[in-house]
Amino acid sequence: MKIAYVVPYVPNHIRTRSYNLILSLTNLGHSVDVFTLGSGIVDENDVAALRSKCCHVYYQHQPIWRSLVNSTLAVPSSKPLQSVYSWHPNLAAQLKAQLPKYDVVHVEHLRGSQYGKSIKAYAPSMPVVWDSVDCITHLFKQASSQSGSILGKLMTRFELGRTRNAEGRLLGAFNHVLVTSSTDRSALLDIVPDGVNPSPITVLSNGVDQGYFRPNLDIERAPDTLVFSGKMSYHANISMVMYLLNEIMPRLWAKRPGVRLVVVGKDPPAEIQKLADSSRVHITGTVDDIRPYLWKATAAVVPLVYGAGVQNKILEAMATATPVITNSKVLSSLDVTPGRELLVADSAEDFATCALKLFENPALQRTVGYSGLEYVRKNHNWDESAQQMADIYGQLITQQAGRAL
Repeated sequence: MKIAYVVPYVPNHIRTRSYNLILSLTNLGHSVDVFTLGSGIVDENDVAALRSKCCHVYYQHQPIWRSLVNSTLAVPSSKPLQSVYSWHPNLAAQLKAQLPKYDVVHVEHLRGSQYGKSIKAYAPSMPVVWDSVDCITHLFKQASSQSGSILGKLMTRFELGRTRNAEGRLLGAFNHVLVTSSTDRSALLDIVPDGVNPSPITVLSNGVDQGYFRPNLDIERAPDTLVFSGKMSYHANISMVMYLLNEIMPRLWAKRPGVRLVVVGKDPPAEIQKLADSSRVHITGTVDDIRPYLWKATAAVVPLVYGAGVQNKILEAMATATPVITNSKVLSSLDVTPGRELLVADSAEDFATCALKLFENPALQRTVGYSGLEYVRKNHNWDESAQQMADIYGQLITQQAGRAL
C-alpha cells in the first residue's frame, strides 16, 4: 500500500507512536510518505533522521509565532485552538498535490485533524484514518479541575467545550478512528452529538521499541532511587511531579532520609526546577538517552493525577525491567495484575509503602521488574500494532474499490 501519513509534529523517539508505526509499516513492505512540520534545528535533525527510514518526508517550517497566530484567530470562533495550532496551508497543498498516488491517508491527533478534513472535502472518496491517539476532551475535563499548573487549568477550561464539540463531530468525518485505550474509546463515544453517525473506532495500543528499551545487566541499580520520566512542559507531568514532591516524597524521607528522586525530561518549568536539591532531588532537563536513568533506578514512579491513553513511560520502564509503581487509573489501558507486573498505590501513603518494599527487597525488585518485561514483550509490539493498522487500511481500500464499481 501507498500511505500518506500526516503528523502535526516531527516523529522521533519521544513522539513514539507515529515514529514506530511509520517504521513498522515500512518494515512490513508498505510505502509511507510523511507530511509533517516543526519549528527549529532539533525538528530539522529529526526530519533528516526520518528521511533515512521511510520513503519521503514533506516538511514545512512552522515557527511558534505562526501557531500562535493560528490560535489567536480561532479565539472568536468555536474551534478548539488545538485543532488549528499546527495548520500550515503549504503542507495541505503539498498533500493535495501528491494525493493521487496514495491508497489511504492517515492523520494523527486533534492537531492534525484539519488536514484530514481538508482531504475529505477535496477528495471525498479517499479513505482517511484519524488516529485521535487520546480523547482530548477526557484529558481536558480532568485537567480543568486537577492540573497542578494554573495556566494548564485555565487553558483546559477555555478549550473544554470547544474540544468536546469538535471531537464528537470528527468521529463522523473520517472512515475509521483509532485510539490507544478502551477508556478513550468509551470517552469519545460518550460525546457523539445527535445527528452524527460515528465511524468504527478501534483500540490500537502503543508498543515499545524493544530493541532500544531493554534490560542492561552491566549497570547496577542504585539503592533507594526513584525515577520519573516525561516531557516536563506537559501539564499532566507537571501535576505528577508536584504530587510526588509535595505528598509522596516527604512520607518517604520521614522513614528513609536518603531516598533520591530523579526527574528526567525536557523543558522543566521554573516551579519544578526550584525544587531541585543536589542531594535528594535531581532535575535533569533534556537528556540524550533516558535509558541509563531507568537502568540505574530502583523503581519508576507514575502517580497519575489525570491523563488519557497509555502511559508510554510505564511501558518503557517495564521494557528495561525497572519495577513500576503507579495507581489504578492506568489499569484500564493495561492487561496487568497488580502486584505482579507492577505495584499499584492509590494514595501518597501507599506509594511510599510500595517504594519502601522495593528498597528493602531486591528479590521483589527483580520479580516485578522481569514480570513487567515479559508483559511488554508479549503485549506491546509495534510490528503487531502496525499490522493491525495495515489490515484496517486494506479493508477501507477494498470497500472503496467496491463502491467505485
